[in-house]
Amino acid sequence: MSKGSHAHHEIFLHINWHCYRDQPQLTPSVQSKVFAFIKNYCLNYPGIYLKEIGDTRDHIHTAIEIEPTIVIEEMIGKIKGACAREMNKQFGLKMIRWQRGYGVVSFAFQNLPAILKYIDLQEQHHAHGTIREKLEACGMMEKEDEAEKEDEETHQNDENG
Repeated sequence: MSKGSHAHHEIFLHINWHCYRDQPQLTPSVQSKVFAFIKNYCLNYPGIYLKEIGDTRDHIHTAIEIEPTIVIEEMIGKIKGACAREMNKQFGLKMIRWQRGYGVVSFAFQNLPAILKYIDLQEQHHAHGTIREKLEACGMMEKEDEAEKEDEETHQNDENG
């Protein structure tokens, strides 16, 4: 599976993250642009290979293969941040806003087809209650609302000050 590295590796990750406060921001028109952006971003990010992307209206799932030089937390932060910035340029301020945190689970190559199918059938899994808890778990900052309040106060102080 080694692509550009001098080490043999098979590092597959299932990653998910949510829209801010689980708001259904990923309408069909927005979703297509978000997916296109993430696919293009991953194509141009050395060492990561997007295998699949799927969603419900309030969160995204991806399957990604990475090289051993990739720092997972940094990669996810860059994808989320760049996507939100670009979508907000296209659609308006805070149109797309991600919740803090993410879920990441590693898996073996032989599980890739099952993971891809799970991602592809997100809507059905949520509609029929057949979700896989490990693939849906997402770490969130416990004090999300307090952080939001601090952000708003800082913004107001910047405007007034």
